[in-house]
Amino acid sequence: MLKIYFGEMENVIHNVDIYFKNQMEPSWLEDDFARRVIEDVDKSKVQSAYSIESPVLGLIPPTRLSGGTKALIIMKNVPGEVVNASNCGDNCAKWILSLGGQMNLTINLHHIMNFGTGDFEIEILNSHRIVHNMEEFFWEATEFI
Repeated sequence: MLKIYFGEMENVIHNVDIYFKNQMEPSWLEDDFARRVIEDVDKSKVQSAYSIESPVLGLIPPTRLSGGTKALIIMKNVPGEVVNASNCGDNCAKWILSLGGQMNLTINLHHIMNFGTGDFEIEILNSHRIVHNMEEFFWEATEFI
């Protein structure tokens, strides 16, 4: 289940760039999830664990991926760590919901992310309430932002 804590929180990965640079393992980029995220969010293609083909930048190392893509890859590969998902744009929201449907995932937010028009299940850790759509999410989040 996806769980979100709004505002300051201890033991959060705030700087996904540094964390990714120092902790990334080649296997993180070789799985289907990472490939799909990189194609969708960064519009790029994984050539290998060390080379990404970007239509804008050409061949780049994984460290040049966007902050949102790095955050999603960390969320998937380092269960138990809390990532500041304010590093992510709304284009990452569907991927966060997907991960939350597959595993217990806690993220930290400092803004209201747009999770779209569909139904979902998210626990807001500040209040321990479960929200099921963007309207409920919005009103619950405004209490803590």
